[in-house]
Amino acid sequence: MSYSIALAGKGGTGKTTLAGLAVKYLVEKGKRPVLAVDADSNANLNEVLGLEVSTTLGQAREEMKKGVSAGMTKDVFMEMRLQEAVVEAEGFDLIVMGRPEGAGCYCAANTLLTQYLDRLIDNYPYIVMDNEAGMEHISRLTTNNIDMLLVVSDPTRRGLQAAARIVELTEELNLSIRKKLTIVNQARDGQEPAILQSAAALGLRVAGFVPEDEELAEFDLQGRPTTLLGPHNRAVSAAYRIFDEILEKE
Repeated sequence: MSYSIALAGKGGTGKTTLAGLAVKYLVEKGKRPVLAVDADSNANLNEVLGLEVSTTLGQAREEMKKGVSAGMTKDVFMEMRLQEAVVEAEGFDLIVMGRPEGAGCYCAANTLLTQYLDRLIDNYPYIVMDNEAGMEHISRLTTNNIDMLLVVSDPTRRGLQAAARIVELTEELNLSIRKKLTIVNQARDGQEPAILQSAAALGLRVAGFVPEDEELAEFDLQGRPTTLLGPHNRAVSAAYRIFDEILEKE
C-alpha cells in the first residue's frame, strides 16, 4: 500500500514549495520511488522540482470528450495518455492533473482517470500531492483514503482561519484521513507562542514552523527549483526536522 501525503492551503502560503521539499526529503531518505502529483489548478509543482511538463491529465480528459481515434477504445486511450503524462526523474515521478477547459460533464473521463491513477499509485511506496484549498482532487485521486494531510498556513490569524476551514471541508467531504496537521510557513522569530494559541483555539494541530528565508525567496523570484537548496538553508533544515518528526514511524 502507498503512503499518501497531501498538502493544501490558501494561495501564497508556500505549500507547493513544501510539497517539493517533501518529495526531496523522501527521495534522500531512500523512500523511493515517490509519485509527485500536482492537483492544483494553478499547477507549478514542476517548477519547484525543476521539471518540464508537456501534457496533463486535464488535456487527456478534453481529448476523450472530443472522441478517440477509430479502432481505439476509451480505456486504451486513457491508459496511453496517462503513461505519456508521467514525467520521470531521479527517485521520483511527476504527474500533473491539470484542469478541464470546456463546459459539460466530465464524469466518464474522471471515472476512467481514477481507475488508471489507482493502478499507477500501486507502483509507489509514497505519494505527495500538492492541492489547492478545495479538496475535490484528493477525494477522486485516493478513493477517500489519505494517510496525512498537511495544511500550510502563513503566520497570520487569517491564514490559520483558512487552514481551519480546509480541515472542516475534509470533514464535510467525509474524507478518510489518518492525520491532519498544520505547518506554519514563513514564520518570524517570536511568533510561535501567539500562533500556537490561535491554532489551538481553532482546533489545529501544529506540526512545526518553517522560518522566512531570503535565499528561498530569491530562488523563487529567479524561477530556480527550490529543491536545489542545500541542507544549510534554514527553511530546508526546519522543514526536514518537521518531516523527521511526523514521518519517522511511517
